[in-house]
Amino acid sequence: MINLRNKQEIKYLQEANQVVAKAYNILMGAIRPGITTDELDKIAEDYIRSQGAEPAFLGYRGYPRSLCVSINDEVVHGIPGKRKLKVGDVVSLDLGAKKNGFYGDSALTVAVGKIPKKVEELIRVTEESLYKGIEQATVDNRLHDISAAVQGHVEAHGFSVVRQFVGHGIGQQMHEDPQIPNYGKAGTGVRLKEGMVFAIEPMVNMGGWEVKILEDNWTVVTIDGSTSAHFEHSIVITKDRPLILSGRGPRQ
Repeated sequence: MINLRNKQEIKYLQEANQVVAKAYNILMGAIRPGITTDELDKIAEDYIRSQGAEPAFLGYRGYPRSLCVSINDEVVHGIPGKRKLKVGDVVSLDLGAKKNGFYGDSALTVAVGKIPKKVEELIRVTEESLYKGIEQATVDNRLHDISAAVQGHVEAHGFSVVRQFVGHGIGQQMHEDPQIPNYGKAGTGVRLKEGMVFAIEPMVNMGGWEVKILEDNWTVVTIDGSTSAHFEHSIVITKDRPLILSGRGPRQ
């Protein structure tokens, strides 16, 4: 069942997502060579708690931290620790917050210093594919119009979309119906309605789409060792156009 949210619920969802968005503004200023992923996790958790919210990931299905930090060939769910960032790293951050009983969820990928042009393209195309998908989140479109838009943009640039992990509905639970793959056939899937709230999150690999989970039972890496990028926004479908709940600034 896909929930349709009313104005008050959407207000709460936006508040939770804006806690995440503002945490990212702080994290982006903290990323530099030499900082540990543990330190980034502490910055995120401290900010979320300072806003009267709870870290949504901490303890979720046993996850031990508040922030996911995935570096280079790590796709998602990297656990913060003593690892220090270094020049040339590609760092994907994924963060969630819970406030007033509702969840916010967003992700982004940044480079530490100078990276190769092809890796810059990977990050840019992944972010672009997120917005291509969001553009399709309109009343009377189909769910997989979102999926097809993401896949088409990614593959047109020679990259691949991860298939094992997908976007999702979000609301009073972190993961709600429906699942939102980043690949699919346009014109298929459920019809979209006003009030649906989705977390759309392309995960894109420079090489093949295949991934595996490491022995920590969380960290997902590319099987071929290629670099990966990840972007995510939580959005609500309105009668006019999708509203990005987790927008961080003018670009959203």
